[in-house]
Parts: sequence; structure tokens; C-alpha cells
Amino acid sequence: MDRRFLTFFVLTDDASKTRHLRLPVRLLKGLGVVSALVFLALAFVIYDYARIKGDKADLFTLKKENEDQRLELQWFSARIGEIETELSKLNIFDRKLRAMARLGTPKASLPDQVTGMGGPIEEKPLSSIEGAAKGLKEEMRSDISRLEDGLSGQKASFSDLHEYMIERASFIAATPSIWPARGWVTSAFGERISPFSGTLQPHKGIDIANRVGTPIVAPADGVVVEAVNDEGLGRKITVFHGFGYKTSYGHLSQTFVKAGQKVKRGTKLGLMGNSGRSTGPHLHYEVSLSGVPVDPARYLLN
Repeated sequence: MDRRFLTFFVLTDDASKTRHLRLPVRLLKGLGVVSALVFLALAFVIYDYARIKGDKADLFTLKKENEDQRLELQWFSARIGEIETELSKLNIFDRKLRAMARLGTPKASLPDQVTGMGGPIEEKPLSSIEGAAKGLKEEMRSDISRLEDGLSGQKASFSDLHEYMIERASFIAATPSIWPARGWVTSAFGERISPFSGTLQPHKGIDIANRVGTPIVAPADGVVVEAVNDEGLGRKITVFHGFGYKTSYGHLSQTFVKAGQKVKRGTKLGLMGNSGRSTGPHLHYEVSLSGVPVDPARYLLN
């Protein structure tokens, strides 16, 4: 056992007041070891504190990123649901239009019952963030792919409807639906007693009587195919309107159009007269469909 001592003297100006402290060497060695241990412990505590504080900062960052990602995915999910609902409405509207237009069901369309789901996303531990996000992204990709297919089908369907409406508009424009002249009908379509022979004969059009010079207009869009002098109908104009419709106008006093000229509904074709075989000023108006005479009154709207 070490029995050595160290003596410390404290000197002052007054020599009679000198003090000393006598300490065993082993005590000083113990104090050195304890000091070293305290220093090491303090250094470890400081290091551990710094590490924990850093971990907490990382944890806070991860939680914030997780929350941001969760909210973003939730927003995308809700938005997909909204788009899906709108597409479903468009699909219903498309079917109504097709029913009204008597068109068939489109080749591709959204199902009546959509499969989208929504709601709050469940809170999960950080260890499952990556897996949850991956699962949600895969689900979103599937939903987006299905919506893109629905959009493609809807675009094709509306394209068909657009083409049909254009064709329908052309058909309406080609239908002889307005009166070609003002006046009163003196002879209807069908069989009648001929004013020249007194016998029953077919009348392929209608006769509209009025003063000489009454304007004659095109009842529909078309192209003039002839403007000639006919032995029976006198000055005569024939217009082809498309979709099988053709109209003829006889007994005119004057013509304003020539063969090959395009006309619109309401275009002035000529003037009423008394040319050809006629008992008085009137317009002989004929409508034929695919070469067969039909009653013009069937198409007149006004």
C-alpha cells in the first residue's frame, strides 16, 4: 500500500499565517481516475444528446415528408374520383344523345358503375411509409390508365356524334322544306282532271298561282342541274339537293341561274310566269326522291 503523502504549502505576506495541506498520493491518484471517468461520461452524454437531437430532427423531417406525401396522394385520389364522376356523366349524356339520334352504343365507354373509392388515408408507422406510398401509386396508375381508356372511348364516341350531326345538318339543309313561292295551291299532287284533255291524269307536283313576276326561291341547298326551255313546262329549272332529293320549277317568266351553279335555301331562282302549256300564271313545283315523284307538301314546314 502506497503510504506516501504530498504536502501543499500556502504562503502569505504574514509568515506566521502559513498554511499547508497534506494529502496521500493514492487519494490524488483516485481523484485523477474519477475525474477521467467523469470527463468520459460527460463526453458520452454530450455525444448521445447530440445524436438523439439529430435523430429527432430527422424524424421530424420524415414525418413532415410523410404527411406531405399523404396529403398529396389523398388529393390525387380525390381528383381522380372527381374526373371519374364527370366521365360517368359524359357517358350518360353520350348515351342519351345516341338514343335521340337513334345511333348504336359506342364501341368503348365507361361502365355505368365506377369502381373508384376515397376517404382518409390511415396513419401508418414510418417503417411502412415506402410500402404504403408504393401501393397508392400503383392504385393511382391503374385508375389513371382506366380513365385514359374511358377518355379515348368518349372522344371516339363524340367524334361519331359530331360526324353524324354534320351529316344530319347537311341532310336538313338538303331537304326542300320551305315554299318556293308565295301564292295559293290551285292543283295538288296526285291524279287530276287535265285542263287540256279533260281526262284523269297523274299530276307529279303542285301548282302555286300568283302574279307574273312573283319570286321563285330554292327551298333547300343544292346545285342547278338544268335551266332549259321545255315544250310543256316552258322555262324550267331543276336543282339537285343531295340525299336523293331533286326539285323542278316550271312555267317561269325569267330564270336567274344556270346549270352547275350552287344555290342556298332562299336563293332567287327566277320569276313566276305563264310559259309553256299553261292556263294562267303559276309555278309548277315538283319534288322527287331517288327519281320517284313525291308530294312536295310532305316537306313544307311553313
